[in-house]
Amino acid sequence: MQRGTLEVLLIGANGLKDTDFLGKMDPYVLLTYRTQEHKSSVAKDQGTKPNWNETFLFTVADFQCDLNLKIMDKDNGSTDDFVGEVTIPIDAVLCEGSIPPRAYNVVRNNKFKGEINIALAFFPEEERCNQDY
Repeated sequence: MQRGTLEVLLIGANGLKDTDFLGKMDPYVLLTYRTQEHKSSVAKDQGTKPNWNETFLFTVADFQCDLNLKIMDKDNGSTDDFVGEVTIPIDAVLCEGSIPPRAYNVVRNNKFKGEINIALAFFPEEERCNQDY
């Protein structure tokens, strides 16, 4: 297993299922890799086509796991609404080094809820030689 840094570029989303009856959604994304979690900014009043253009870094070590993105809608005065999620295996980016921007299907209860656009890159940790002098 390679060790290094996984870079996730969260670009935006398209065609998200609208969870607000009045006004526009205020979506944000919770990104999780193993026990590491990041939260994007809230795309205030951007509705079903939010743009973030934010980069997040995760440490990859010892154990390979999937990257999970959970899309939420920020609500004032009540619990935030769950829009849908995406699970991305990272083995391809570990082998290739990078995956250019592409759309991943957002699902909730096995139903399509839109697309989220991200790019991935992996930067391996440099191996250090143990040499006796």
